[in-house]
Amino acid sequence: MNGRRFVCDECTRADLLRATAGRGLPAIEPGMPVPAGTGLTRRGFVARSLGIALSVYGVGRLAAFDEGIANAAAAGPQPILVTVFLQGGADSLSLLYPQGDPLYAKYRKTLAVSGGSAFTEDARLFWHPSLAPLAQLHDEGKVSVLPAVGYDHPDQSHFTSRHYWEVGATDPRLLTGWLGRYLDTIGSPDNPLQGLSLGGSLQPSLATARVPVATIDAPGQYDFYTPGVWGSVQDRLLDAIGGLGAVRSHDAAFSTAANVARQSDRLRRQLAPFAGKKLTPPVQYPTSSDSFPTQLSGLAAMIAAGLPLHCVSLEATGSYDTHADQTTELGPALDTTAASLFAFQRDLEARGIADRVLTLVWSEFGRRAQENGSGGTDHGAAGCGFLIGTHAAGTQIGEFPGLDALDADGNLKPTSDFRGVYAGLLEQWLHTDAERVIPGAGKFQQPVLVK
Repeated sequence: MNGRRFVCDECTRADLLRATAGRGLPAIEPGMPVPAGTGLTRRGFVARSLGIALSVYGVGRLAAFDEGIANAAAAGPQPILVTVFLQGGADSLSLLYPQGDPLYAKYRKTLAVSGGSAFTEDARLFWHPSLAPLAQLHDEGKVSVLPAVGYDHPDQSHFTSRHYWEVGATDPRLLTGWLGRYLDTIGSPDNPLQGLSLGGSLQPSLATARVPVATIDAPGQYDFYTPGVWGSVQDRLLDAIGGLGAVRSHDAAFSTAANVARQSDRLRRQLAPFAGKKLTPPVQYPTSSDSFPTQLSGLAAMIAAGLPLHCVSLEATGSYDTHADQTTELGPALDTTAASLFAFQRDLEARGIADRVLTLVWSEFGRRAQENGSGGTDHGAAGCGFLIGTHAAGTQIGEFPGLDALDADGNLKPTSDFRGVYAGLLEQWLHTDAERVIPGAGKFQQPVLVK
């Protein structure tokens, strides 16, 4: 490959199509599922009381969103689910590798990993050295590990398999994401922050049918906005508006306006220490040209500031579509991803809000057990997933199936189904009947995910 990184065309195409979801869709090949969120209207909105510029998808009156955000914040803290996508199909046989298995040495003559710490729940497995931060959190009981998660009759297309994970079903016709349907069930018509996609585009798992969700490019870039006013005059004006919240009245309309002013002012003051400034988190995040560490740092600050977030989605550092040069590509991506996730967990703990957050790390599939001739691995089936947080059960979910029982294509067989995992998160963490969100949820074994 002449030293150049190789990503298959299908993976690139899948990413590009999703990047335009909500703003029209290019022609796609026959048989490919339409990405969830296609056709959603994208509208710009500035939450004036918070100074956050959002792209809002879905229905709703833009003029009501400031009030809706303030009222949602006043309702008190909610459990938050963060989903982190490892784009391209992360190699589960490198993330947790079966050191000492002669079949591993046979299949991975040049790509066999070494030097990692033992995985305490299965003596056959070892952590990739770059995942040492996750191994530490696992030793603390804060990481549940899914060594072989997937679904029956796996589709090895990036586009299709990713779509299945995003919509929560092996149904190419679904146009709403699994988290989007959850928000349609329990969400608010006027709080777009309930579903937040970090990055420039809507993550399809958040695509809704009835309630608004939002995207934001850089959560650390806070500012406050009033038309035609700035500087010290703006500060005095915002203080005066906040003071309206202290005024009591028997008039119902005025009382409502005062309540909104009071809640908006509270959020403004909580955000003020890092408004328009570079965030200074209580822990050290890795230095990277990639936005992932900054996004997680900003997210922790948003949660601590009292923003009414409920479901948040983003993509991790790097591409995991390692058809070639896997040794060169995989380690650095895992280094930044694992160190960022570790810092995020420690940040939440330092701020005293870790009990409110669970983070699910997933990829659309794993890789083929046998390496190819280009120093890489091809599309596989069962992959590796992680659930991180102080309330994560902290255990292994599903067995490692072993290399002596591969499927007909030479891939790991799944021992846990992603739809059962989603059902468990919905019922155990988000306290919602999974049957209302995941088609046929009762057919899938629901693992214990939350303690």
